[in-house]
Amino acid sequence: MKIPSGRIERIEKAAIVGERWRDIGCNARKGVHGRIVPNDIVRITIDGVKGFGWSKISKEQAERLIGVSVADLFLPNGRIRPEYRNIEYPVLDWCGQIYKLPVYALADGHADETRPLQVPCYETTLYFDDLPIGDDREAVEFMQKRALEGWDYGFRAFKIKVGRGARHMSLEHGTKRDIEIIKGIREAVGSAAKIMIDANNSYNLNLAKEVLYATADAQLTFIEEAFYEDPILYEDLKNWMSKEKIQVMIADGEGLIVAPSLIDWAKQGLIDIVQYDIRWHGFNNLLDIEDDIKGTGIWQAPHNYGGPYGNYATCHIAPFIQRFMYIEWDEVRLPGLDASAYKLVDGMAEVPFRPGFGLQLDEDYFLREVLKSGWVL
Repeated sequence: MKIPSGRIERIEKAAIVGERWRDIGCNARKGVHGRIVPNDIVRITIDGVKGFGWSKISKEQAERLIGVSVADLFLPNGRIRPEYRNIEYPVLDWCGQIYKLPVYALADGHADETRPLQVPCYETTLYFDDLPIGDDREAVEFMQKRALEGWDYGFRAFKIKVGRGARHMSLEHGTKRDIEIIKGIREAVGSAAKIMIDANNSYNLNLAKEVLYATADAQLTFIEEAFYEDPILYEDLKNWMSKEKIQVMIADGEGLIVAPSLIDWAKQGLIDIVQYDIRWHGFNNLLDIEDDIKGTGIWQAPHNYGGPYGNYATCHIAPFIQRFMYIEWDEVRLPGLDASAYKLVDGMAEVPFRPGFGLQLDEDYFLREVLKSGWVL
């Protein structure tokens, strides 16, 4: 991408409160997640052209950016410099507006407008919504219905939260229900759908083995955060799965976003899928990771939970990742943000051929929220 000219003239920030498409229950560590999701949206103006996106930049940090040249934001390779990555999404969106191209097409300027980009995604809200139900059979049936709601929405891959025995149920009963719900959801969505599980570090090595052995027929794609990151235990789990002929990938990285050891473990074959967060770790940092792991056989499936902007950002980074697996799709509707050009069809996110990230911001609504909860520089 040729770096455009101009200087940052204006920065605006607002906290916009979104709402999930349905209530979300507990996971292995936390209580009910609910439906309400706050999001920070930042808009920049450069030479009269606006770009916006998610950002946690503070007012004090933003003050130092007023007047900064666009050319100074970028490295020679076209990546945003590390010191400016706290505002990378508005900058990338602005670049898309300047060149009238989607972010995914900025690298080489080539994309086929007649063939929409499609990226595989999975439904990520199958939490412990069954906890109030005492009967296990009824609990399984309830979670089957939840999965089928996702199927009707357009998903063909589903991640199931497990680890009920870590906090919310007895260990034995919670593990038993985990197993039965995995089996039940497989039955509900059929053999062609992909199913993953996420323990949020609530299992130990033996519990992970017990669940994987009991659900071998469910053909899980991956197990995420089985236990707190430990290369010795991962090696043991890998060896055991090989012996038992259980072909489930190991995914991790959400909780160790700054630990270089995680990539080393992946290169050693202990972790198959790296899941650094699309927002908090960031777009350009994930591209740097891709440079490091390209050709190694390691997958990337960026973590994204708690904000809809990550859905769309992950769509645009996918073409740059050689072994991209899934978008973690967290369906949240933000007032004032029109994302209707994105479609979920048969498990694929269809990405609009629109400038930047393809989102439309309601000017009047955004300015009201800036006055209510944000600031302007």
